Amino acid sequence: MEYINILLISLAILFILKRFIPTKGVRQITTTDLKDELKDKNKQYVDVRTPGEFKGNHIPGFKNIPLHQLSQKANELAKDKEVIVICQSGMRSNKASKLLKKLGFSKVTNVKGGMSAWF
Repeated sequence: MEYINILLISLAILFILKRFIPTKGVRQITTTDLKDELKDKNKQYVDVRTPGEFKGNHIPGFKNIPLHQLSQKANELAKDKEVIVICQSGMRSNKASKLLKKLGFSKVTNVKGGMSAWF
């Protein structure tokens, strides 16, 4: 019985860690770094929040593709250009970054802290 409890606790910890550990091959930047990055017109900027969140407040130059639509709309992005992804806190953009890597995007950057850290 104790073995099962240890196994369940270990699996829970692994599950939680997997959600928070940055994805391999995804660059992590701060919102301070983002201010310099925004000058580069060769990059693609994607906000994966809901349309309502985006409408309420967004960074000029970012395109709104909600996370739940990213798989279907990823073809609107060029795979040969870097994609910089933001959300409200960094959680959804981290998920989006993982998804974009799986879809074959080689240069993906996640903005840590998201819009909450922007101001």
